[in-house]
Amino acid sequence: MKILSRAKQILKILLTEEEAIPVKSLAEKIGVSKRTTQRELEYISSYLKGYDIKYFSKTGTGIWLEGTQEEKERLLSFLCQEESPDVPNREERRKRLILEILKEKGLKKLFYYSSQFGVSEATVSTDLEAIREWLSGFGLDIIRKPGSGIYVEGTEENYRKAIGAFINDNLDTRLLREAYENTYEIPENYEYTRKNGIHGILDENIVKKVMECINNIDDKRVASLTENSYMGLVIHISIAINRIMKNEVIEESGKIEEDIVKDIDYSLAAEIASTLEEEFQIKIPEIEITYIWLHIKGSKHEKIQYGTAQPVAGGRQLRQLVNEMIDAFDEENAYLVKQDDEFLQGLLAHLQPTIIRLVHGMKIHNPMLGEIKRSYAELYKKCEAVAKVLGESLCKEVPPEETGFLTVHFGAAMVRLEGRKEKLRKVHAGVVCSSGIGISRLMSSKLKKVFRNKMVLSTYGKNDVTPYIIGKTDFFISSIPLEIEDVPVLYVNPLLNEKDMEEIRRLFYKYERLPQKHEETGSFQEQLDQINKVAAQIKLLLKHMGYFKVNGAITFDRLLVMAGEEISPYSDRREMIREALQRREEISSQIFAEFGFALLHARTKGVVRPEFTICTTHDRKPFKDAYFKEIQVVIIMLVPEDENTQINNEIMGYISSLLIEEADFLEMLKNGEKEEIRTMLSACLKKFFNQYISKI
Repeated sequence: MKILSRAKQILKILLTEEEAIPVKSLAEKIGVSKRTTQRELEYISSYLKGYDIKYFSKTGTGIWLEGTQEEKERLLSFLCQEESPDVPNREERRKRLILEILKEKGLKKLFYYSSQFGVSEATVSTDLEAIREWLSGFGLDIIRKPGSGIYVEGTEENYRKAIGAFINDNLDTRLLREAYENTYEIPENYEYTRKNGIHGILDENIVKKVMECINNIDDKRVASLTENSYMGLVIHISIAINRIMKNEVIEESGKIEEDIVKDIDYSLAAEIASTLEEEFQIKIPEIEITYIWLHIKGSKHEKIQYGTAQPVAGGRQLRQLVNEMIDAFDEENAYLVKQDDEFLQGLLAHLQPTIIRLVHGMKIHNPMLGEIKRSYAELYKKCEAVAKVLGESLCKEVPPEETGFLTVHFGAAMVRLEGRKEKLRKVHAGVVCSSGIGISRLMSSKLKKVFRNKMVLSTYGKNDVTPYIIGKTDFFISSIPLEIEDVPVLYVNPLLNEKDMEEIRRLFYKYERLPQKHEETGSFQEQLDQINKVAAQIKLLLKHMGYFKVNGAITFDRLLVMAGEEISPYSDRREMIREALQRREEISSQIFAEFGFALLHARTKGVVRPEFTICTTHDRKPFKDAYFKEIQVVIIMLVPEDENTQINNEIMGYISSLLIEEADFLEMLKNGEKEEIRTMLSACLKKFFNQYISKI
């Protein structure tokens, strides 16, 4: 007899259930109404002909099948033969077996799994041995109980580690999220994945409700989660809800409870739990809130809110770790890297969840690891030294995936550092032919495709090349002889062969690193305005340069208070200055013991002009408080939050470089008097001003 699809679903469920199941629960499992299910059940007995199996129904109890195990397996085998197997290959089946074991913790017979996947018990037994090694990596083991079935032994914490790793390695979170969030359009290929893939193991109704609960919580920490972290949290909670609803015990874990910090992330976890309790009408145990907290702590975020980060737990200890990691990466450039606020904010934001993951053995997926190792082999090798420092501080091994993420952060910092060292500009080139209409236009088109907006190309006829044109052009590319002496001329084939292009690239590379000949982005009046702004900021900085001395035993916190008092007469602005300097110090300490100075800098509304202030002890001896690491001078640089931020940053950046590159300048700050320092600073900024004008 041909068995219809819905009847097959019902029979498969009844064959695997060991107790009576209510019709309502059966209807929910197959995704139809209770009435539709009752209609299908009217014909179930007819499908059992030829099998020693009987169908029973009892009001208030439910429905069930009775028969020998052999007969049930024979019917199940027939049902599986009639359609394509749910699991297309061994590898996929074993992945599903892992998730099924992790999803429902408890004793299960081999028959349960064989019916789930449409294979024999012998095959399931072989699969269990194959996945044992994977599970053992998380401290879990498969225990066989003769006559009863199998179960996985291990702590709740190890279960959670395994679930997290499995999600990272196997679930297409983007496809899954689209399918559950979009009720109008199902993503392409999802139906196949839903039926045959590991997603089919999840309870869709639970997943959807969990997503709705989380999405209804208006919190930036949820909104900024990466795709994998967001869906990892959803699936993690969905599996836990499924277990709670089945009254499975989630045991306590004393070790994790010891590590709980009831911070703002714990409050978010509690809010999520409260919303879930209301939605599912269940009681979520305290340990489950802890696991949600742990997941939030270990998650990655797409965006970093610079300047709004909360003080890091561990404070100075973590900042010291960051300094040691930077030193391990590149001791020669460590000082300059430590001035990169964007890098420091990003690294601190990355380290907070990273440390949580490492301490608790939570794995993370890095899809770009292979590409990072291939394309940035040297950077990755340097970051292995960084990872070693991190690992030693935590007494944990840092996996390659985490080292790959560190490579991205440090690599971006080095790119910015190189950009600051080597200012590139647009190159002005003239393309010449006899008329300026034909060949030169063709050559110009080809060059634009290669150099794009990095080269400003102008086409000329031979008679158009005037002294004014020569004066604003870096070099000419010509297909005809030209009588030009002041500027290089490349004579090329009109079709620009490879040899010609190589010569053009060589000149382009040279001139993009040389000072600009002429700047055409603004009028002469605009250039004068810009020069006046720079001059005005330098004048303000020199005129109001600060200098004060303190007792050698002063603490760092007290020095910040005194700095505010020296720089501003207003109490509210003094507090803004103190807070800004404190926040910056919390990101990464700006005390450089190897050079004998501290560079405290920030952008703040506490000042209305650029401020440069020097502080030493009364006797010019090193500061005594241990926090200062025996430095001799503290330099304070502040810029206001106004339209001159870029100019002021350039000026302060120039002064910062002098501290390392000009030994006499630093020596003057340590031992000179106020007017001597002002005179030397004036000479240095005059040099900066002349360089600035030459660029204009």
